[in-house]
Amino acid sequence: MNFTVGFKPLLGDAHSMDSLEKQLICPICLEMFSKPVVILPCQHNLCRKCANDVFQASNPLWQSRGSTAVSSGGRFRCPSCRHEVVLDRHGVYGLQRNLLVENIIDIYKQESSRPLHSKAEQHLMCEEHEEEKINIYCLSCEVPTCSLCKVFGAHKDCEVAPLPTIYKRQKSELSDGIAMLVAGNDRVQAVITQMEEVCQTIEDNSRRQKQLLNQRFETLCAVLEERKGELLQALAREQEEKLQRVRGLIRQYGDHLEASSKLVESAIQSMEEPQMALYLQQAKELINKVGAMSKVELAGRPEPGYESMEQFSVSVEHVAEMLRTIDFQPGAAGEEEDEEVALDGEEGNAGPEEERPDGPE
Repeated sequence: MNFTVGFKPLLGDAHSMDSLEKQLICPICLEMFSKPVVILPCQHNLCRKCANDVFQASNPLWQSRGSTAVSSGGRFRCPSCRHEVVLDRHGVYGLQRNLLVENIIDIYKQESSRPLHSKAEQHLMCEEHEEEKINIYCLSCEVPTCSLCKVFGAHKDCEVAPLPTIYKRQKSELSDGIAMLVAGNDRVQAVITQMEEVCQTIEDNSRRQKQLLNQRFETLCAVLEERKGELLQALAREQEEKLQRVRGLIRQYGDHLEASSKLVESAIQSMEEPQMALYLQQAKELINKVGAMSKVELAGRPEPGYESMEQFSVSVEHVAEMLRTIDFQPGAAGEEEDEEVALDGEEGNAGPEEERPDGPE
């Protein structure tokens, strides 16, 4: 953004008026001539007030107009060409007025659309010369001052310039500085925008990596859950097989015990029979049954340690240690992305192949 662009049309429109204005500037006060305007023998013009100030400074013993004493005149040098001007007893009041310049000033003030000093009340006054306006700029001291300070004051040996010229120059410099600062601000804002985009990208990439990390651990957990289910099923099958065998033996031994108890009970009842003949009729059969029952061979009992399930112990220490070594691998990110793209491509190509009608085998 260049703020100086906005000033150029205004300066272009006022160029001719500025050129005329420069010709109407008094070399003493550096302002537009104030009437009456006097012309020197060297053909340079001065405000009569300014000419009188220079004359008074050069001739401090000269009596002012209206004094009763008779003065022999005096002399001073033209501030423009340093030509010596000799005055008679009338002083600067004996110099001829330049009516042409005064008429040009009147026309300029009437035609000018932006008077240079339309607001006299806004002028700052010199602290040393309270009745003098601050109308020049001391380039050596870099401070505004008045024309009397330049003529015979603190700035008489300094280089000065018209206040409007320095005003325009410094305003242009400030405008250029503002333009540079705004351009720098634009660059800073662009960097801020880039860094904000970097922050957003970091958040997006972190969110994506978190999702991938969760997916991989969920896959790992799914593998562990699947393997745990397989091992639990194997343990359950072994448990069921052992329980079925032991429970079958329990039923077999229970049936034998029940039959043996009934036989014992029948044998005891038979022994209580008081009639020997009746006892002997049943005794032989009972004796044979008791002998046969005592000779029955039952299935072998489970071997020692049959109830143990220690063979189904799982050692996970090395697996846990390996899981603890899981860490990020920056180089594997690109490979994983390539694998994901490849998988996505295979899934996308699978559809048309499945829909393709089967040809003759």
